[in-house]
Amino acid sequence: MTYDCSFLSELSLEGAVSFEDSARENHAADWVAQEAGLGVTPDAVVWPESTADVSAVLEAAHEREVPVTPYAAGTSLEGNAVPLFKGISMDMTKMNDVLDVRPDDFQIDVEPGVMGNVVDETVAEHGLFFPPMPSSANLSTIGGMIINDASGQKTVKYGEVADWVLELEVVLADGTVIETGSKAVKTSSGYNLKNLIIGSEGTLGVVTRATLELEGIPEQIKGGRAVFEEMDDAAKAVFDAVRSGVDVAKIELIDPLAGEMANAYFDTGLPDAPMIFVEFHANHGIEEEIEFCRAIFESHDVERFEMAEEERMDELWRARDELAFAVQQYDPDLSPRHPGDVTVPISKYPDIIRYAKELGEEYDILLPCFGHAGDGNVHYAALVDPDDEEMVEDAEAIYDAIVEKAIEWGGTATGEHGIGMGKRKFLELEHGKGGVEAMRAVKRALDPKDILNPGKMFPETEDEGVRVNL
Repeated sequence: MTYDCSFLSELSLEGAVSFEDSARENHAADWVAQEAGLGVTPDAVVWPESTADVSAVLEAAHEREVPVTPYAAGTSLEGNAVPLFKGISMDMTKMNDVLDVRPDDFQIDVEPGVMGNVVDETVAEHGLFFPPMPSSANLSTIGGMIINDASGQKTVKYGEVADWVLELEVVLADGTVIETGSKAVKTSSGYNLKNLIIGSEGTLGVVTRATLELEGIPEQIKGGRAVFEEMDDAAKAVFDAVRSGVDVAKIELIDPLAGEMANAYFDTGLPDAPMIFVEFHANHGIEEEIEFCRAIFESHDVERFEMAEEERMDELWRARDELAFAVQQYDPDLSPRHPGDVTVPISKYPDIIRYAKELGEEYDILLPCFGHAGDGNVHYAALVDPDDEEMVEDAEAIYDAIVEKAIEWGGTATGEHGIGMGKRKFLELEHGKGGVEAMRAVKRALDPKDILNPGKMFPETEDEGVRVNL
């Protein structure tokens, strides 16, 4: 079904509207949906430049029951930005102003289209930074991070994006503008609508302003890597370090296959062995924490524990930061199928790594594993020939088995990518029928006509061809 979106031209918006094929096709998919050929071309694209623009578009779309899919940088990995039912793609990247910085309060106010790295660049002169930034900060907007509840390499020490959002301005499906949260560091006033919006993937409202909490840049930052002979030893070392209370800011696991892919892409000279990358943040006593970590790793037969010189820190982390590109480019005949990001309780971390690698061997499929090990997060991707049906089916079986095992062990289907299109079938397994129905009830209350990002997050209903969120 297509929608007549000509009404957009009559709204006197500050921002632009386009019905051109090129603009519409550019908003048909995110990274993974583009690769998989799952894009859907919207009927129109709008670039709002103010909260008033967003409100006017949603009020008019709500009246006409036209779907609206928020679009950030298009770097999501679960089809979050695909306009499954066409209608309007609402591109928020023109709302990209830093509105205010209050260093005495450790706060910054930004519009949703501000790129993550801009936040850190803006506040660095005050000796501050935004700790939960994902690795893709230079490719991702703050709005996208908020609606997916993103997190990154420093989650083990600082938490996820939700932990650092103080206040939001949000436009609801009918155009109503609300403010939720507070610029105070804590509040117990009313329902916590702020955290309801965070992670809702654009299905409940459109974020138009955010107040973020900041942190002082630590005086001491040191990083390095540990090399192990066995993958199991590396995974157990991560668990033991976290359980023992090592004050580490980053602790990232890279399996030998992922290391090989990084070498092929960057020529980084990484050893052909399981590795853990670590980074420590402190204002004093950092050497004691490093030695504490070294002692724990040595109890798990670490072969080498090396700290990098300060001038080589960027080089150290480049291999990890861009591993997703390395995986994608490794073999021109193979494509990564489903970027997994399960998260399990830290005690189960060695088990989920072992389980994933055994599945890759069982099916004879390349399955690199890496991730934010300190918070139990595993990234993985099965590389397949997209024209080989049996291989694709095997990759799907691996993907499903890992997600189901993570949930069985008390974990989650997604630590940071969101549900989107790709993980809808696991929502009920993880939350139960009652939990999913409670979520649907919230959706019905805030978006009774199901115009906001329909078809995302919830398991599909039996009504084919209609919107499925309700």
